[in-house]
Amino acid sequence: MTNPQSPPPEATPTPGESTGLAAPVNEIPVDESPVAEGDTDALDSDSLDAGTFTALVEPRSPSRLELDGGDWHQISPKYVWVQLISSGIMIALVVAAMLFVALFFRQAWAYIPGGILLVILIWTTAIVPRQARSIGYRLRQDDLVFRRGILWQRLVAVPYGRMQLIDITHGPLDRGFGIAQLKFVTAAAATGVTIPGLEQQTAEHLRDLLVEVAESRRTGL
Repeated sequence: MTNPQSPPPEATPTPGESTGLAAPVNEIPVDESPVAEGDTDALDSDSLDAGTFTALVEPRSPSRLELDGGDWHQISPKYVWVQLISSGIMIALVVAAMLFVALFFRQAWAYIPGGILLVILIWTTAIVPRQARSIGYRLRQDDLVFRRGILWQRLVAVPYGRMQLIDITHGPLDRGFGIAQLKFVTAAAATGVTIPGLEQQTAEHLRDLLVEVAESRRTGL
């Protein structure tokens, strides 16, 4: 008996030879960038918390504002020093003006408005550290939430798609301490937000990321 012929082995394509088969669909490269997917998790990086306060001051009232989504990020302690120096300069100018009017022009009434203004300036200077620790911002899926204040608490949510301009500003003292302010401008002036006391690198990093996210939201990606 003759053995049945075994089927011929399948031909193996040589390197560079086309098989004529289409590539599997799951092998098509896909853009997985967080911005293209609408994912803002890339914004919540540890770099935003480098050199910042570690505890956000909350109002003691049980009716304090609560939000879901994202973590609070705070500002740099250097902001406190900038505010203290600025307040100290203002106090020195008020004292000099008060003494100049009272002694040079012999106007004793200058002590009354000067004293009231000094009390106000000293009080506002004393609460600067606590106020600075109440400033925070949260990056959520669709918007940026900014909060500040303890007794009078302000909470603003700025949608990424409504951001028209993201600006970085810093004065002489800010530059000396290496911090900056990040300002968000929208069509509605009431929703404009300025985050003070950010590290220069943090402000630039946050600006670039938010510009990219805002642009993708406006184009409908």
